[in-house]
Amino acid sequence: MAKAGSVLRLVRSLMRAGRAQQKLVSSIAAAQRKPAKRSLPIGQKTRPDRAKMLEIRQNDRPDVTPAPGKWAAGQFAYSQQLPENHRFRLNYWLYIPDHTPVAVERHGWPLIMMLHGCHQSATQFAKGTRMNHVAEGKGYAILYPQQSLGIQTHRCWRWYSPTVQEGGGEAGALIALIEMICAQHPIDRRRVFVAGLSAGAGMAAILALNHPALFAAVGLHAGPVFGTGRNAVDGLRVMRHGSAPGHDSAIDQVLKRHAARSPMTESGTFPILPAILIHGEDDQAVHPVNQDQLERQWLRINNMPTRGTGQHVTRKPAGRGGKRNAYEIRDYLIGNKPMLRVVRIAGLGHAWSGGDASERFHAHPGPDSSLMMASFFGKHRR
Repeated sequence: MAKAGSVLRLVRSLMRAGRAQQKLVSSIAAAQRKPAKRSLPIGQKTRPDRAKMLEIRQNDRPDVTPAPGKWAAGQFAYSQQLPENHRFRLNYWLYIPDHTPVAVERHGWPLIMMLHGCHQSATQFAKGTRMNHVAEGKGYAILYPQQSLGIQTHRCWRWYSPTVQEGGGEAGALIALIEMICAQHPIDRRRVFVAGLSAGAGMAAILALNHPALFAAVGLHAGPVFGTGRNAVDGLRVMRHGSAPGHDSAIDQVLKRHAARSPMTESGTFPILPAILIHGEDDQAVHPVNQDQLERQWLRINNMPTRGTGQHVTRKPAGRGGKRNAYEIRDYLIGNKPMLRVVRIAGLGHAWSGGDASERFHAHPGPDSSLMMASFFGKHRR
């Protein structure tokens, strides 16, 4: 009797398994008959042999703030190997505003490359800075490259690497990406800008100083002083304490490299390179002394006096209800045009001022750094 019961239980178990298997087969067959819905979430990688960018909706992912323009994702395969024998692929996102001003119809879109900081993705940076919305009002195309985790595990752009500081590594890939975007889209080559936060600011400085004829201006938010790091540990020291007097010699090296690269028919003098430097007084990650040293470096690169003539200081009080921190703007002018703008913000830590505070490294109280940078860029063209 016990044996018969065991046989009966076995038969029932096999029947249940058969029904489950039939159900699974039916569901697979139904899925094969039904056309697959092709969703293109932000962050999906394109095939290397596919040149066309993937157009996506900004609300496909919660970490991107919707804006009315075109939002597209792509992947750029850099043809040269990095020193570590890595083949470098850059995921990137491009925003094209919905509104097309008359100047854009004539000359093309001005372009801002936005470089995120460590522990950030490109789309988080887009949301945190709200730069797409500023671009819509000001008429800029915005390019957001993303550092590869295979190159740096915290997504830090390696501004502290001597190879990168001289224009190699990721710096070369980013320049090649800009050239590709300019070739594929109607971009005004006289108005190409680069901006970044923290490690992204460090990389933005490297790009501009190695390619001054490409960029009309640069924006550095909470950036480290240029050219004094030699490795990641050294980079941390620079972030916390700034540089020894070596930051002057770093600019001397830039000037020498530029003179060596310039054709014999050129004077070899470094082009004027406008910059806006923004920093929080309470930044504990990148000490404000870095801004002081960047200020000195940019005055040196532009051959401008450190004090006296051509300097204008504006101080703004805090806004009501904590909506805006107090801040100071120090402009160094050539004629009536600011060539170097230094903004120091009270009460701001290591964060993008006036951003979306739901994202790390962004603070809600103003002033609005995105608007300040876009407005400063609007005064310059190469």
